[in-house]
Amino acid sequence: MQLDKFTIKSQEAIQRAQQLAMENEHQAIECGHMLKGIMEVDENVIPFIFKKLSINHQHVTAALDGIVTGYAKVSGGQQYFSHTANEALTKAQSAAKSMKDDYVSLEHIIIGLMKVNDPVASLLKDSGLNEKDLTSAIKELRKGGRVTSHSAEDTYNSLSRYAINLNERAQSGKLDPVIGRDDEIRRVLQILARRSKNNPILVGEPGVGKTAIAEGIAFRIVNEDVPEDLISKEIYSLDMGALIAGAKYKGEFEERLKTVVKEVTESDGQIILFIDEIHTLVGAGGGGESAMDAANILKPALARGELRAIGATTLNEFQKYFEKDKALERRFQKVFIDEPTEEDSVSILRGIKERYENYHKIRIKDEAIVAAVQLSIRYISDRYLPDKAIDLIDEAAAHLRLEMKSKPEEIDLLDRKIQQLEIEREAFKREKDKERVKHISMQLADLEEERKQLMALWEDEKSVVTNIQNIKQAIEDLKYKAEKAEREGDLGKVAEIRYGELPKREELLKQAVAKLQEYERDGKRLVREEVTAEDIAEVISRWTGIPVSKMLQSEKQKLLHIEEELHRRVVGQDEAIHAVAAAIRRSRTGLSDENRPIGSFLFLGTTGVGKTELAKAQAEYLFDDEKLMTRIDMSEYQERHAVSRLVGAPPGYVGYDEGGQLTEAVRRKPYSVVLLDEIEKAHPDTFNILLQVLEDGRLTDNKGRIANFKNTIIIMTSNLGSDIIRDNFSEITEKNTEDIIDRTRKQLFELLKTSIRPEFLNRTDEVIMFRPLSKNDLEGIIRIQLGHLQQVLSKQNITFYVTDNCLDYLQKEGFDAQFGATPLKRLIQRKILDELSVAMLEDTVNPNSHIVIDAIDNKIVFREPENENEKLSFEA
Repeated sequence: MQLDKFTIKSQEAIQRAQQLAMENEHQAIECGHMLKGIMEVDENVIPFIFKKLSINHQHVTAALDGIVTGYAKVSGGQQYFSHTANEALTKAQSAAKSMKDDYVSLEHIIIGLMKVNDPVASLLKDSGLNEKDLTSAIKELRKGGRVTSHSAEDTYNSLSRYAINLNERAQSGKLDPVIGRDDEIRRVLQILARRSKNNPILVGEPGVGKTAIAEGIAFRIVNEDVPEDLISKEIYSLDMGALIAGAKYKGEFEERLKTVVKEVTESDGQIILFIDEIHTLVGAGGGGESAMDAANILKPALARGELRAIGATTLNEFQKYFEKDKALERRFQKVFIDEPTEEDSVSILRGIKERYENYHKIRIKDEAIVAAVQLSIRYISDRYLPDKAIDLIDEAAAHLRLEMKSKPEEIDLLDRKIQQLEIEREAFKREKDKERVKHISMQLADLEEERKQLMALWEDEKSVVTNIQNIKQAIEDLKYKAEKAEREGDLGKVAEIRYGELPKREELLKQAVAKLQEYERDGKRLVREEVTAEDIAEVISRWTGIPVSKMLQSEKQKLLHIEEELHRRVVGQDEAIHAVAAAIRRSRTGLSDENRPIGSFLFLGTTGVGKTELAKAQAEYLFDDEKLMTRIDMSEYQERHAVSRLVGAPPGYVGYDEGGQLTEAVRRKPYSVVLLDEIEKAHPDTFNILLQVLEDGRLTDNKGRIANFKNTIIIMTSNLGSDIIRDNFSEITEKNTEDIIDRTRKQLFELLKTSIRPEFLNRTDEVIMFRPLSKNDLEGIIRIQLGHLQQVLSKQNITFYVTDNCLDYLQKEGFDAQFGATPLKRLIQRKILDELSVAMLEDTVNPNSHIVIDAIDNKIVFREPENENEKLSFEA
């Protein structure tokens, strides 16, 4: 037998028959094995024939299993085809010849099995299969085609296998309604009505609703809300996954696509093909040596107007694939789909709200819809409406649904309390403390009673909520039935539903909602089933890390005392701390400019006065971790070619794929402190890039992606004018303080104008001058530095006390008006840390000990405490 004249599916069926015989220890391969093999490997021919001829698939499978298990078992020996199986395959080859087919396919084997004298033939005939009906079913399946390739079965009934009928999905209520987009839909319908090149391509950003427009047209066709020419049309959405899946051999994918195109063209314009992500067809299927790809298969039919197709792709992909291939581009008519406005997006969400309510079995308040649109516009800048707002609603609803199925917090806390008391009672029982056992038992009895009442209330409320959900689902089902009856012209049923059953259900819903509101009025609500604006804000916070949710009273108090928190790390510099604190408060109360960063500051001052430290303190205050700060040393950008690293190297240069150092950092952490250290050292071109950030709160990287700076605080530090500040403040007295500060500020601004472009300075919120540190400031800094030392030593359980002599010594030796607090850090490291490390190695200072740090004869010493006061630990 020449198996090379059999199709791939036929060969697979025969191989499976051999495996089945082996698994069941049958030496002879019988007709039963062959039919079972066909039914296991085939997904197209048998299901179509059985469905067409109303044959019960399960009944045939069960009867066939009985036949196969009845074959004689023979262990060992060579496998062979039985006489009837051989005869069936011979008759299959004869059937292929008579049907003028080049290969023997599955349907030929089924014909062969029908013609032999075997229990399998009897089973098929008894199930309702006869030769005449089988032949007509095969003709319908093939649609007049012949078997001319090894993969012929994959080309049968291609449209239903490789495309999704959107009309059917709309009729069964599986498509969401399309709200708005009337102008775009009208434009698409006009293009479809053309004689040639009647193929619209929807071009727009991801998430703006391109696919929804195609689904909306199917929805309108079903509801006969289209011009008369289009009422009988069907829209099929091409399923690229199904088209590619299992196409193992070269040319198989192209063959499948050709049969889809053939079916569409043979429908004489009745079928419109929707190709989502149409750019994936360009280049698909073409091998390395072949210039042919899937798009070239479509071109002839598109040009002649035989194939009506609606494409959808993004702007980037259209430019990348279609604009290069002018022959393909001219066959489509562009329809630009813009992002909907805020008002349109709210309308779209209101239109689909009911679908999400029914799916999640919750209620969505209108304030949640408005919040989803407004907050997504403000905080999610790299995605588009309405997709990002729909995702927010969906996730908030999913979170609430899970919460509803969990135990309420009140009951959970009671359970934990009861469990704790039961453990205590058992402990006292072992100690035979009857009084305590009795007291705890009384407490437990009260708590159990309280829990019982709460559980009863929760169960009652849950049943009301479940009832509301069931009524809503019933209303949704009735609406669908009414629409279906209206399409079928059964007006009596429509009237019965709309004026009989629906009002009854709506009245029941009203009563159930009223009962739920009673719980709310009594303050007894345990089950929350409404998505509010606060839920949306929490989702935004989870996605971006930006605190958008409603402030708790504790956080309000914290925000009112930001200055105190920052002063713990930065000594002096009241003006700078106040400016930064005001920016944070504006941001959290929602009063900052939505189109600019939260705050942008230029810190000027001598080295070591706390410019960088304030930026770190701010990051620690906002995120509880000073490392969550984007720090860029601008001295690395002194050369013109280095400036591009901020937004990413241009195409063709090393580092193009890595993105920009500034843009990538902000894209990953949209809510952060951005520190641009030593800004004056950067190349002048750097300021051109930063201008856009300060004015619009956005920056486009080398790949065209936008980094959103609207939730960042930008701090730039500079040592410009350090000499002026130092010289002027050396003359300061109590009487001339204000005059010196004003004079210094004016001189600094004059210097800034010569070094930094005026438009850059104008866009900065505040230019803040850091005053040089005085001797009075030094004690606070010493205490902060010793506080850091305390944290290091606490890991080894070493505590210490610092004497006044030591503090005076550090203050005297560590002060340097020129270098600020930096010499003090070095002094503590050299005189305390270095000496302490030696003492620990010599075992004069041991872990788990308490020491006194003193200064004797201008030298730091470590000694034992001499009085009760010195036994106390140091307080920063």
